[in-house]
Amino acid sequence: MNDILPFLKSLVAAPGLSGYESPVARLIEAKWRPLVDELSLSRLGSVHGLRKSNISEPPRSIMITAHMDAIGLMVTSVVDGFLHITNIGDVDPRILPGQPVIVHGLKDLPGVVVLPPGKLLPESLADRPIPLEHLLVDVGLEPGRVTQLVRIGDLVSFASEPVELVGGLLSAHSLDNRVSVAALTVCLEELQSRTLAWDVWAVATVQEEIGLAGAATSSFQIKPDIAIVVDATYGKGPSADDWNTFGLGSGPTLGWGAEIHPFLYNEFKELAERLGIPSSMEIMPGPSGTDAYAMQLAAAGIPCFVLGIPIRYMHTPVEVVAPKDILRTGRLLAEFITYLQPGFLDGITWDDGHA
Repeated sequence: MNDILPFLKSLVAAPGLSGYESPVARLIEAKWRPLVDELSLSRLGSVHGLRKSNISEPPRSIMITAHMDAIGLMVTSVVDGFLHITNIGDVDPRILPGQPVIVHGLKDLPGVVVLPPGKLLPESLADRPIPLEHLLVDVGLEPGRVTQLVRIGDLVSFASEPVELVGGLLSAHSLDNRVSVAALTVCLEELQSRTLAWDVWAVATVQEEIGLAGAATSSFQIKPDIAIVVDATYGKGPSADDWNTFGLGSGPTLGWGAEIHPFLYNEFKELAERLGIPSSMEIMPGPSGTDAYAMQLAAAGIPCFVLGIPIRYMHTPVEVVAPKDILRTGRLLAEFITYLQPGFLDGITWDDGHA
């Protein structure tokens, strides 16, 4: 079995917050360079890897995206040596107190998210989760030294180490969406020995968490014939056990909704069944909350599909994933790409009846 954990752990260790993805982008470039024929960066910093088809005629193209940006924090002010912070992306403040962080100032400073003693907080906050504006970062330096090293606008990223849990699960921050980058990497590795009839664009997009900018611009630049989005989705856990959630280890989810081309859904469902890869329908009655929202509307419109990898505790520093779901997603992608033939696009029609 492909051991993707070392690469995933390296991705998690790299900051790469939304709008500031360069550290993680460099890791992805290094990993993908031997797996693709061409590698480049978009004008916004998304990583584009092209694996060319093996046929001589002008091929069709498929684009697979996994956003590489992560949520995090930013310094808003420095008061008496303590850092006030705001969020980059949708950060859940309930779990922040006590979390280790790295402040990316003039040099990287380890710190911890703290909160004032309860007696010093407003009475209205008694016995309630503390809002982000009342949380601070302490880096342990004298106020004058902090002022020298930390500026307003400096980034603050999570710094907790990944933990391998019993049962084959992994807990770490930034698994949304570094798990999908790992799955796309597994796909590229699987394709090394395959003969391909379509060009394959592997794209690690920027700024998904704050507005889908990377997906919008890369899909317009590449203009693929079809596009597949790989993203994290909600895993079942405490008080999370309804139709929105999926069991860890239950395989990838197959998106179904207005942003999903029904023909592609049917193809992926049938392929997963043939391969014996477990999967679940993920109902997306409105916007999917993924790069597909932007990609479907690029140029004249691109047929899109969304694959989801279940994780627990999304948008916290202790997200949990089953690595075998990453491997299954990568394999399913590789098999679908191998299955594509020159005439595949001729059969795509929009039939929105339930499969």
